[in-house]
Amino acid sequence: MTQATIFALSSGQPPAGVAVIRISGPATKAVMTEIVGSIPLPRQASLRTIRNRNGEMLDQGLVLYFEAPHSFTGEDCAELQVHGSRAVINAIAGTLKELGLRSAEAGEFARRAFEHGRIDLVEVEGLSDLVSAETEMQRKLALQTGMGTLSNQYVGWADRLTYARAMIEAELDFADEDDVPGSVANMIGVDLTALVAEMSVASVSAKSAEIIRNGFKVAIIGAPNAGKSSLLNAMAKREVAIVTDIAGTTRDVLTVELDIEGFLVRLYDTAGIREADDVVEREGIQRAISAARSADMILYLREAGSTADISYRDFGVPYLEVETKADLYTNGGVEAVRISSVTGEGLDEIHRAIVDMARDSWNAGLPASNERHREHIALASKFIENALDEPRLELKADALRAAGDELGRITGRVDVEDLLDVIFSKFCIGK
Repeated sequence: MTQATIFALSSGQPPAGVAVIRISGPATKAVMTEIVGSIPLPRQASLRTIRNRNGEMLDQGLVLYFEAPHSFTGEDCAELQVHGSRAVINAIAGTLKELGLRSAEAGEFARRAFEHGRIDLVEVEGLSDLVSAETEMQRKLALQTGMGTLSNQYVGWADRLTYARAMIEAELDFADEDDVPGSVANMIGVDLTALVAEMSVASVSAKSAEIIRNGFKVAIIGAPNAGKSSLLNAMAKREVAIVTDIAGTTRDVLTVELDIEGFLVRLYDTAGIREADDVVEREGIQRAISAARSADMILYLREAGSTADISYRDFGVPYLEVETKADLYTNGGVEAVRISSVTGEGLDEIHRAIVDMARDSWNAGLPASNERHREHIALASKFIENALDEPRLELKADALRAAGDELGRITGRVDVEDLLDVIFSKFCIGK
């Protein structure tokens, strides 16, 4: 695959002010000479006329050349910054195909960077997250993952495991030598115990990072006609859910995604919870209960003056008690937040409560793993614990080797071929 020279539109879809066409592969120099006359100095933008094979002018734009291995992919690369019309892009693409280049597949530039050792698999995932980031917190998380912070943590762990294995194997092979301290396996036990503790903390950070990536889930629950759909519409600032005075209007779970102070928040409007005979309504109630149990936070709504209680405390999820229709009632509960979806009263408090809860769930000071990392970290921790419990040195060393392999699978150093197609398929064309 990496022997072919590829190209792709790496900027937004046309029409646009500027289009960036990226080229990578061994034929880059020859192609550049053909279409712009000569190779620009590496890493210096040069204004050139771009021509087809017959010498006909296609466009004029900035051309950049990046010589291997000092490029994103590790291969010879070039970028053409041209006018962003469909006609220009299609004309240049047609010429590149005539010169033997092929269109890049999704994520192929990033995959080549990985295969040439320019980035590891953790940085690839961070790059993917950065390209798809929609909120400020997602951007920060992606940069933390993709700029090497997380990779450095894993490499540091792997180095400590390598050192521990070396000490154990030295005791096995050179027990009679004076420069090999006796019972060295006991000396490394302290660091291995500390390493397991660090991995446990990383597993916690993986869960908090998933909240940033996939959204902070807030379930709006309550009795029928408690104002759940009205609150959803008010927070979304558009008509998402149907609102009527008829109890049981909402039968399924409706979802709205909001960007609240940089956090992706998923609001779930659910069916009113009550005793019901209707089969469809009962199914909606079960889905409401399921949404509440899987949420990160619950907004428990009841109409001001109502005594309805659906045992929301049993869901085991942090909750906020909310009294609705404040514009219709002058008195309410002491502890509940009073809101009106009509006047907007109390909505700022709801926003603040959600942001505070989301922020509390985010370990901002920790490098953030994802679920794939967490699974390998858990296995590595188990192997280290086995090593600590194992009295036989040869088995202790083997357990540490297995732990190191699990960390290697995170960064892509060990046995990850089956993962590559899945990971790179998430990229857009041209990245």
